Amino acid sequence: MKEKLKKINDYEWLLPKESRKGMNTDALLVASKEVIDAMEDEAISQLTNVSMLPGVINPVAGMPDMHIGYGLPMGAVGVFDEKEGIISSGMTGFDINCGINVVRTNLSHDDVKDKMKELIAALFKNIPCGVGSKGKIRLDEKQLDEVLTKGAKWAVDNGYGTKEDLENMEENGCMGGAEPNKISETARKRGKPQLGTLGAGNHFLEIQKISNIYDEEAAKKWGLEKGKILIMIHSGSRGLGHQIASDYLKIHGDAAKKYNIDLPDPQLVCAPASSKEGQDYHKAMKCGVNYAFCNRLIMTQWVRETFEQVFKKDWKSMNMKTVYGIAHNICKLEEHIVDGKKKKVYVHRKGATRSFPGLPVLIAGSMGTASYILKGTEEAMKKTFGSTCHGAGRSLSRNAAIKKFWGESIKKELAEKGIVSQSTTPKVLAEEAPLAYKDVEIVVESVHKAGISLKVARMIPLGVIKG
Repeated sequence: MKEKLKKINDYEWLLPKESRKGMNTDALLVASKEVIDAMEDEAISQLTNVSMLPGVINPVAGMPDMHIGYGLPMGAVGVFDEKEGIISSGMTGFDINCGINVVRTNLSHDDVKDKMKELIAALFKNIPCGVGSKGKIRLDEKQLDEVLTKGAKWAVDNGYGTKEDLENMEENGCMGGAEPNKISETARKRGKPQLGTLGAGNHFLEIQKISNIYDEEAAKKWGLEKGKILIMIHSGSRGLGHQIASDYLKIHGDAAKKYNIDLPDPQLVCAPASSKEGQDYHKAMKCGVNYAFCNRLIMTQWVRETFEQVFKKDWKSMNMKTVYGIAHNICKLEEHIVDGKKKKVYVHRKGATRSFPGLPVLIAGSMGTASYILKGTEEAMKKTFGSTCHGAGRSLSRNAAIKKFWGESIKKELAEKGIVSQSTTPKVLAEEAPLAYKDVEIVVESVHKAGISLKVARMIPLGVIKG
């Protein structure tokens, strides 16, 4: 597929729909040539598969962090007509509303450098993490329903976070229209004990220092200052979201047959957007979205309380406020300009972040490398349906990383860089080794130069906890 790409400019490449029989739309890749050259051809082929589905809107878009995923590549966007298109559980992914919260502080590096080991140990103790980890909150059935319908508002109502936190979150921390009766009993059982947990895999909590400011006006507006300390929390909907996805993959597999949808890839199981199977999934997915928003805000409050323990100060006096909270695995009904007219469309973002004009965009680097806060743009609305990358993007699978790297060696390498790390097992550090990911600097430069999100601040890690 790469040889069929047509260069628009140094950071945008078009794969015309004529490139492959059955494509209904073009595919757009946002990336430098260096990134394109290293990109998996199979990931690009996956993007063309999406362009073959009913009601797809031009173009399907791949970001510079794109790599092979389930059906839709990670780091990609597929958009479908509200009435003629489809909704796909596989295209949203297994970790529904995997996303990021960033919390700022007025602390400097000098304030925290001698306390980093103590701080990371305390955070590791206070925030449950790891595969199958259980939280400190015990929900009854009624409370779980409230979490699934109210999202982060439930957290605030129960003493975790503030109304100001909600104001600085995508969807204000809650998607309306969630219906708990659309999720299985198994999903409920998996979700009940896991609220307030970080999880495993690429999920993390990181203490960061702002190393660069690129946009003084936006940085001032969001309370970002060079040299100050931030906290980044990356987690999702845990076992509940995974089970919702698993359940609806089966339902959508049957639906594709029922409605005679020709699937270019069996992983792209889906249902017509207006069908019961399509709408049931969307209502169930919103439950996972709301659970994840709530989950991250609860951990945000526990981070604040941990800082209080270590620094012997009230969290408000340390100005520990939410910069923003954002999702990067989600399907949303949004209004976009299509063929010159406003149109409601279902936007599947998998490993892709919303990039609406003037709003914060949170980009996680790989462990031990920089992360970024960007600003959404009008260009993103025109080119990528208000979307951009979500992180560095993997260059090696987890299994390949485990074979190539040794966890204790990674921990030592991080320590040599001055980064304190703690994890449930060394294996987690191996599978999340920095060299298992693309270079976040090149990825961010691509979206910045393409104009779909602009650099505001760069952060470097000081300490990290992994599940």
